[in-house]
Order: sequence, then C-alpha cells, then structure tokens
Amino acid sequence: MTYCVGLRIDDGLVFMSDTRTNAGVDSISTFRKMHVWSEPGERVIVLLAAGNLATTQSVVSLLDERTKAISERTPTLLETPSMYQAARLVGNTLREVIASSAPEGQTAESYFNASFIVGGQIRGSEPRLFMIYPEGNFIEASDDTPFFQIGETKYGKPIIIRAYDRTMSFAETVKLLLVSFDSTLKSNLSVGLPIDLFFYEKDTLKPGLKKRIDRDDPYYRTISEGWSDALKNAFKSLPDFPE
Repeated sequence: MTYCVGLRIDDGLVFMSDTRTNAGVDSISTFRKMHVWSEPGERVIVLLAAGNLATTQSVVSLLDERTKAISERTPTLLETPSMYQAARLVGNTLREVIASSAPEGQTAESYFNASFIVGGQIRGSEPRLFMIYPEGNFIEASDDTPFFQIGETKYGKPIIIRAYDRTMSFAETVKLLLVSFDSTLKSNLSVGLPIDLFFYEKDTLKPGLKKRIDRDDPYYRTISEGWSDALKNAFKSLPDFPE
C-alpha cells in the first residue's frame, strides 16, 4: 500500500508521496513513487503512483523510455499538446501494461491494478490535475474537488477536508499535508517514511522545490509532535459526558 496526494492551490500544485512498498510484514522496501518530466519554459508534468509495484514501474519506464527513444509512438509526455492528452497517455499506457501482464481473462480489478495522479502545466494553458483509475479512465480536479489521494487514503483525508483553503501558501499546504501523512503513518504500517515533496509554482514552467523528508527531519518532527499535543489538548478541553 502507499499514500499519495496531489493538491491544487492558487499558487500552483503540491505533490506528496510516501516511499514504502510491502509484500507482507517481512518484505518491506523503499521505492520512489513520484516522477517528474520537464522541459523548462515548455512544461512540467508530475506523476504519483500507487498499486502493484511491477505495474507502476512498467508504466513509468515506458513513459520515460518513449520520451528518449521517440518512434512511431507519438506524442510522448514531452510532446502532448495539453495536460488532458498527457492524462490520456498515462491511462492508455496503464491499460497496455495490464493487458500484457495479466493472464487471459484477468481484469484491472486484479492483482495487477494500479492508479496514478498526474498534474502539471503545459505552456499556453492553466495547471491541471487528474486522477487515473486502474481501468485507464480518469477525472480532473476542480474547485469542488481540489485534491486527489491514492493508496491508503482514509486516515489522512479528514484533516485535508477540514483545513484546506485554495488561498493557502505553499508553506501552509506542506504543513497541512504533513499532518495528513503523519496521521496515516501512525495508523497504517503499509505507509512509511521517507516522504517525497514537490511544489510546482503556477506559470513558471520549471520544476520547483523537490525535497525528501525522513524521520529525522526537524520540521517533520515538530509537526508530528505538535499535532499530537494539539489533539490531546483539544480532547481535554471538551466537556465530559454528564453523568
């Protein structure tokens, strides 16, 4: 399992993902689930992956390989005319990988399933954010649904819903997402540190801040400990049940 979030704010797009994969409690590994393609001045595209590791790695490898060895398979992620077409390309590649991996009769709801968040900006259009389902179809973020989660979503969703504001600064958004991730980390062993962070600033058309946050990161520890203390204090401040 994993936990990944892509979120829209007025200043741009913020992405965060954990790095844990597991095939049982005795087989835990660290793999990067965040991938970035860019051409400065032209486009920045970010992909977050969750699901079967072999499937997600195959999809990412094919997308990356085709940007470097262009053949009859065009356009690539570095050539798509819009983010909508980039999302379609990721969905089609996912279907291709699942079809080639699964035995006859196997479906996307099988052991081979995977899902993705893809977002970014291409010159001439606004930043856009999509969630791609295991079947290869997708939906786009909007003002009503400004963020997407994939993987182990239920523990970290409530804090985002309660505290999100599209006018938040990048620093405030990172704080929000770290609280969401910390709640998930404490609730599910299949999600683990380190955490990858990426910020794309609207209209810059170049990669922004990219950072890996591990357990010893001073800011992460401050957020984790501060959130725990805040919850305890909030609980104590509530009135007791009247007997």
